[in-house]
Amino acid sequence: MGKVIAVANQKGGVGKTTTSVNLSASLAAAEQPTLLIDIDPQANASNGLGIKTRELDKTIYEVLVGNLAVEDAVLTSEMPFLDVLPSHINLVGAEIEIVDVKNRERLLAERINTVRHKYKYIIIDCPPSLGLLTLNALTAADSILVPVQCEYYALEGLGQLLNTISIVRKHLNPKLEIEGILLTMYDNRLRLSNQVVQEVTRHLGEKVCKTIIGRNVRLAEAPSHGKPVLLYDAISMGAKHYLDLAQEILQRDQNRTSTHASIEPAISAVTNATAAVAAGVAPPPNVNNGTNNATNAVVAGA
Repeated sequence: MGKVIAVANQKGGVGKTTTSVNLSASLAAAEQPTLLIDIDPQANASNGLGIKTRELDKTIYEVLVGNLAVEDAVLTSEMPFLDVLPSHINLVGAEIEIVDVKNRERLLAERINTVRHKYKYIIIDCPPSLGLLTLNALTAADSILVPVQCEYYALEGLGQLLNTISIVRKHLNPKLEIEGILLTMYDNRLRLSNQVVQEVTRHLGEKVCKTIIGRNVRLAEAPSHGKPVLLYDAISMGAKHYLDLAQEILQRDQNRTSTHASIEPAISAVTNATAAVAAGVAPPPNVNNGTNNATNAVVAGA
């Protein structure tokens, strides 16, 4: 059975779609059969792979709202080992159309069960919200990868997302785990970027991906050419970063023994990290208690 990873964050502009497309392409480059599911009505992931979504009549919308089988909507991509279940602007109305459907939170999970055996990885690109579409993705997923832009506001909403994950685990999907917190749009010239990396790593520890996605012009240009960065410029830093991320996930899956740790400590840790970044001063390294770390940093910055 393929592993399902939801790429989610209710904050927009943090690199969800960029991560979904390029992680999927990098896994495919490693010859891992991969399915990219675009469940965002903006359909940017689909368009970023050169798919003209407005011309399609078989998409994730028909799968969720109608009775279309996933196999009938899946498209092959330019890359071997990479298939796509595209989105469509019609998906905007899906949350209203399925609101009265029984087990509406489990629609996606039920639909993709028929194809999980065909893929090693299924990556779901979620919309920038915590609505019914994202809830479907989290219910269907084995784990969640959370892109976090190296800026203060992006960090601020992370606690809310982790709280939502905790609720989903309690009521809908007990097996949901955090694949990792992925720091994106990192610029080593900016003090704030460095501080966000320092605080998130300090407080969240092993939950943070070792790979950090830096800002890269080729990474930003690739979607306009309908290609993942690996096909647009394979020697760019953006391509290297996502290949590194794919390798990190593959290595982690080989070595992983699921502990299914509680998410509550992570929520507290995010609050502490946010307070430390807001204070503008890093907490003393010899203080172990997360709450005291944040308190000391605020006092120091006063």
